[in-house]
Amino acid sequence: MSSPRTSDRIRSLGSDTAVYGVSTILGRFLTFLLTPLYTHVLVPGDLGIVANVYAYIALLNVVYGYGMESAYMKYVSTLEVGTKRQVFSIPFVAVACTATLFSLAIILTASGLGGAVGVPVEWTHLLVYGAAILFLDALALIPFAALRMERKARTFAAIKLGGIGINVVLNVVLLFSAHLGIEGIFISNLVSSALTLAMLTPTIVDRFAPGWHSGLFRALLRFGLPTVPAGFAAMLVQVVNRPILESLKGSAAVGIFQANYRLGIFMMLLVSMFDFAWRPFFFAHANDSDARQLFARILTYVVAGLATVFLLLSFFLPDLVRAPIWGGYPLIAKPYWVGLEIIPVILLAYLFLGVYNNLVAGIYIQKRTEVLPAVTFVGAGLNIAANLLLIPPFGLMGAACATLISYAVETTVMALFVRRIYPVPYEGKRLAKIALSAGAVYVASLVLPSDVWGLVGRAVLAAVFFLLLHFLRFFRPGELYALASLVRRRGPAAPTEPPPPSPTE
Repeated sequence: MSSPRTSDRIRSLGSDTAVYGVSTILGRFLTFLLTPLYTHVLVPGDLGIVANVYAYIALLNVVYGYGMESAYMKYVSTLEVGTKRQVFSIPFVAVACTATLFSLAIILTASGLGGAVGVPVEWTHLLVYGAAILFLDALALIPFAALRMERKARTFAAIKLGGIGINVVLNVVLLFSAHLGIEGIFISNLVSSALTLAMLTPTIVDRFAPGWHSGLFRALLRFGLPTVPAGFAAMLVQVVNRPILESLKGSAAVGIFQANYRLGIFMMLLVSMFDFAWRPFFFAHANDSDARQLFARILTYVVAGLATVFLLLSFFLPDLVRAPIWGGYPLIAKPYWVGLEIIPVILLAYLFLGVYNNLVAGIYIQKRTEVLPAVTFVGAGLNIAANLLLIPPFGLMGAACATLISYAVETTVMALFVRRIYPVPYEGKRLAKIALSAGAVYVASLVLPSDVWGLVGRAVLAAVFFLLLHFLRFFRPGELYALASLVRRRGPAAPTEPPPPSPTE
């Protein structure tokens, strides 16, 4: 039996991505709104303390999950070992038990840990809040993964948005009305995590089965544990610059960096919303006869979309940040504007992360997760070294460039591994056309005088990007129609089906 049409499957991926995207965009945007709030309420030093603690929470999230989410998604898609209920219950119980132990250890040693991670002594109790948040978020991992694998994207989105909305409202109340400052941020997160888990209770009850399956647990560990060092190293790339900045430049520098780093949220949103739909998608279609050609085409579309967003945000976001849109106040308070120069660097780093997320499909399909640490530790080691080398002379820009270098190198190394493990005929010529067009337009924006071109000139340059793609014959017959149809839940197929890519294209 022949596999489904490429356009139909890409439309299915686009549909799920759109649903996850709505929740991700709304949710992350609501969370992003907290950043302007923080810059107008907290001084850079206080925001730096918050960023530093959350950097460690992000790192520990990887340890708390120890690969069980990915392992669950793999084994529930094949049911190689155990029943569907067992595949849900075993990782859920395992994560619950270990999360309890981890959080108790943090709570009992909070005073000593505070000094070790650079948290002022008067704020070490924030680590207790962090331990509770980590525990609750760990319990939500497998239920959320179940909703993704069962394509219950709307339920997933509703619960995610509900928790985020609660967090945002509580932040506003506790910071403005109760004047709790930093502590209000952590209390808001703790309450929202608890209520999110409560909303997931029906999902847990419907899928849970008592009992233990040692063989399944060992299989889950074999698949999941190799991803822990990789996940930890990947998270290091994202957050290690905060502690290093804190030690080299102080908490105020961390606060300024955090506020501007968060402005990359618009690119991160696209990368995240795609990844939520991408992992279940490539597991589901791994056995299709033309899966590799399908994956290659998807990467081309992803890079084209991310390159477009990179240019638009690089051109217009700094002006938007300075605009008085909060009752006469700018989006970000003026003391934080000194860090606006890092925005294009962070956006480009997220573009490389989007490519990496696409490439990693072959590693999971072939069950070669043991190569992930090799890739991510290269990036993490390079990131730490680059931060230590670049931050002293270049400050915030050095930290941003270290992130970009790490993601670029990780993506390159991953591509080399995937080429041997799961060869995919990626459309090299088309990807090169995207890079050439976007690079030429961005360089032009730096060379041309901004006082002459202004906003109109930058809009013209954005249009030139598409003209260059057309001039280089990037688009194929019927392809624009097919891409436009991806955003529709239903609609006619493309009038022509593009031919599968050749290995050299």
